[in-house]
Amino acid sequence: MSIEINNESNHDVDEARLLRLATHVLDELRIHPDADLNIVLVDVGPMEELHVQWMDEPGPTDVLSFPMDELRPGSIERRTPPGLLGDVVVCPQVAEEQARAAGHSTMDEILLLVAHGTLHLLGFDHAEPEEHKEMFDLQRDLLIGFAMAERERGRR
Repeated sequence: MSIEINNESNHDVDEARLLRLATHVLDELRIHPDADLNIVLVDVGPMEELHVQWMDEPGPTDVLSFPMDELRPGSIERRTPPGLLGDVVVCPQVAEEQARAAGHSTMDEILLLVAHGTLHLLGFDHAEPEEHKEMFDLQRDLLIGFAMAERERGRR
């Protein structure tokens, strides 16, 4: 699996932890080992430009997803085919504000946003109540599973 992380922001980010999360999410969703994912961290200005250009909405946002090959989660019987998942773009400064409001660390918020953005790349959405429940339940389960894996990793 090729996961590239580009920190173009002025914010320090634990890229190794971010890589472990992305790997965990893709493994749990049975994404082919030859799939490619790009995670980009940008400052407020570039995020605002992307938000206006692609969503026609003013101001910066926390995360944007740009799917490429429209891959979907695999199953026990069959992984997804290899391909390009796409790009997840995160703004750490917006994440920092949201983390403060939620009462957790900025890194935890960035991890949440990367999981969220990756689910969008895989076709999940939250426009309708049923979709919202499915996506956010899966997001929660993935983050809990990752936290448990990280605790186990810390015990070794």
